[in-house]
Amino acid sequence: MDYRQNYEYWLNAPELDEASRAELQAIADDEQELKSRFGSALSFGTAGLRGVMAAGSNRMNVYTVSQATQGFAEYILANGGQERSVVIAYDCRNNSKLFAERAACVMAANGIQTYLFPELRPTPLLSFSVLHLGCIAGINITASHNPAEYNGYKAYWEDGAQLSPETADGVSACIRKTDLFCGVKSLSLEEGIASGRIVMLGEEVDKAYLKAVREQSVDEGLIRRASDVLEVVYTPLYGAGAVLVPRILRESGLKKLFIVNEELGPDGNFPGMKNPNPEYPEVFARGIALANEKKADLIIATDPDSDRMGVTVRKTDGSFVTLNGNQIGALLLHFVINALKSRDALPSDAYAIKTLVSTPLTDAICEKNGVSLNVVLTGFKFIGEVIKNHLEAGKGTFLFGYEESYGYLKGTYARDKDAVVASMLVTEAAAFYMLQGKTLYDALCDLYAEYGYYYEITESVMMPGHDGADRIRAILGRLRADLPEQLGGERVVFHIDCKSGRSTDRLTGEEKDVDFPTSDVLYFRTEKNNVVIIRPSGTEPKYKIYFMVNGKNEEEAKATVARFKLTTDTWR
Repeated sequence: MDYRQNYEYWLNAPELDEASRAELQAIADDEQELKSRFGSALSFGTAGLRGVMAAGSNRMNVYTVSQATQGFAEYILANGGQERSVVIAYDCRNNSKLFAERAACVMAANGIQTYLFPELRPTPLLSFSVLHLGCIAGINITASHNPAEYNGYKAYWEDGAQLSPETADGVSACIRKTDLFCGVKSLSLEEGIASGRIVMLGEEVDKAYLKAVREQSVDEGLIRRASDVLEVVYTPLYGAGAVLVPRILRESGLKKLFIVNEELGPDGNFPGMKNPNPEYPEVFARGIALANEKKADLIIATDPDSDRMGVTVRKTDGSFVTLNGNQIGALLLHFVINALKSRDALPSDAYAIKTLVSTPLTDAICEKNGVSLNVVLTGFKFIGEVIKNHLEAGKGTFLFGYEESYGYLKGTYARDKDAVVASMLVTEAAAFYMLQGKTLYDALCDLYAEYGYYYEITESVMMPGHDGADRIRAILGRLRADLPEQLGGERVVFHIDCKSGRSTDRLTGEEKDVDFPTSDVLYFRTEKNNVVIIRPSGTEPKYKIYFMVNGKNEEEAKATVARFKLTTDTWR
């Protein structure tokens, strides 16, 4: 069907609710909106679904959620899931509870026992619950840190990680075969609960999860020893972190915890902020005001589904600076390693994990301390996969994993990034340095003094519209056809094409296979060990360019990035 036929199919479907019908009738003459909503279906990938909430096949609504769940159920049943279960959670976003309940009703109607959280919960708790309850799959309704008009559908497999590319392809094939109106099985929530097919979860899972998080403490008494002087401000940005982050910090001994009550929520409209994303300094405005009032040096923010964590810290001059995900990841990894070394407890088989687009400072820290480093593609599912493989092989002790987009994990109790454990760890680190008369910013400066100055920045280039994905593919296609010889005046000496699965040493001409899943990613390294990476976003209509450079100081590093941008601007 073309977009107009698809529109008419929706408009005339007997199953369509009247509010959605009226919404579609109102756009009957808006061709661009019709193309956007009906020119394609929401793409189901390794991150599940994500899109703007509205009526239409390319939007998040009860019909696309039901269709996705029916396809997921059929895949589960075809892959040994007849006697297994599924667990479903949701965050604070508008319609999240509605979509979660609809997904539970579809799973139950297909004969799959379904555990459902009665209230919003963090994404990492969902990952933990898949493992803890022995489920074959999990679903979390969330759009993570996207703006308020978005929602999403994160799908997990029995290892507790988001779907592998192969599994996602299998589920996607099942979804495409399912008519989103007449091809979906469902029952009411009341019927599901009464029949025992839907089980509402209670406090016992929360307790088991918090116990697992507490076990990741670097020094269980550290926060308590600093509790008389350590003051922390926390904001959940209206989301699920409010449920468990304050609880884990208080259980760890923190006395002086101040919460930004205006952002306590839950509230899917995220009043006062454009993007509820802890990577943006502006979301810390209320937190900074409260920190100045309370004389706190550390502000923690978690995103709406509490898988990402950001921090703002006080500098020596009293002002605040928001650390980026690379800085936080490097600080936490360094803190964990040195805490273990201080008591001769660093395992000889210790390993860490980072993504390809995360700072090379991680490499330097691991090399100096004898820790093996695994590098994976962007996506925490790949970090989870490395953990799974090590556990199955019975080799290696996992220390810490992170990605530059504010996702961190210590421990194997979950296979997704966890802002709850990250909040505990960063508070422990703040306590450790405070007892030495330092702030986290001082600790970061010490890190640069020891390893050299590293600077990373990411540029996002939006490509809106129904042809946005095609335009992004064209840009990467042109780059492959004419690979750059230099970046900002520096010779490119090495590159990786994750689509072809090959790396090339430009100095020797040697080519090798790379152990990455096929992905539309290009990586370039220059003669001065500076790195530029370009890849499409997996969740939004944009592509990202990552600049990762080193220098004597911040001024030199920023000048390098400015030169590189003169080159990358010509790629558009």
